[in-house]
Amino acid sequence: MTLQQLKYLIEVARYGSFNSAAQKLYVSQSTLSMAIKDLENELGIQVFIRSNRGLTLTNDGTELLGYARQMIEQADLLKNRYASRKTSHHNRLSISTQHYAFTVQAFLELVNEFQGDQYDFTLRETRTGEIIEDVREFRSELGLIYLDDFNERVLVRALEEANLSFTLLFEAAAHVFVGDHHPLAGRSIIHPEDLKDYPRYSFEQGTANSFHFAEEPLASVPHSKNITYSDRGTLTNLLTHGPGYTLSTGVLSAEMHSGIVAIPLDVDVVMRVGYIMHNERKPSPLVLEYISKLEKIITESGLVTAAY
Repeated sequence: MTLQQLKYLIEVARYGSFNSAAQKLYVSQSTLSMAIKDLENELGIQVFIRSNRGLTLTNDGTELLGYARQMIEQADLLKNRYASRKTSHHNRLSISTQHYAFTVQAFLELVNEFQGDQYDFTLRETRTGEIIEDVREFRSELGLIYLDDFNERVLVRALEEANLSFTLLFEAAAHVFVGDHHPLAGRSIIHPEDLKDYPRYSFEQGTANSFHFAEEPLASVPHSKNITYSDRGTLTNLLTHGPGYTLSTGVLSAEMHSGIVAIPLDVDVVMRVGYIMHNERKPSPLVLEYISKLEKIITESGLVTAAY
């Protein structure tokens, strides 16, 4: 199967006849007919029903046409993406991360300091399962997740199956994030039983909704009040204006120092935050620079144990 055959299939289906499609494509009718026949033989299906009234797609042909259009669209995207880079150096960075404010701060610092005249940067705050998939499929060069004693066995197995490696950035005790208006905001330490009357905020993990893929520690511990959300902006609003809490590392970025406080939680839980990379990929200078900025923010937070 070739892209050319798929392009022929799309055009024949569009015009409803080999003759009309051949005229539009400036090829012979026999060339088109042979290309479709070879495609049918290779896949073991009949694509068109031929009659005096023209061509009609079979059920298999209709399904194949959908796939063909997707493949041609993806091929065109690839061509357009890299065509402009033939004669110039293009800087590219793609990061996928759990919803941590400090990962965004590091990204912004890199963007603001970058001196190149051409670049294509992507930051995806997304679900744990999608981070692993992004790095596995080379959509992202780097992914950021956390491990603890509860989720490590499951996530490490998922990383190994995807040919990914985890590198520790820092370890941190679990902290309670609340708004500065919250009744618990003035505490120096919070005990788990103190949280029972308040809503627990958790990032939604989609179909990979196992507790092992949660971004918050103690996700498997039952709680009577739960609010699930899908983006960090919503979390910020929930914390600054709502009665609930979330659990995380305690690392606050500049944007979160206003209106939100992080208080240690009195539990024996250590969050090991790090980055994942594909074993077959060498980190680019931009990736190394991003990691360096992460390390700087972590050190300046004073709340964690650095791993470097």
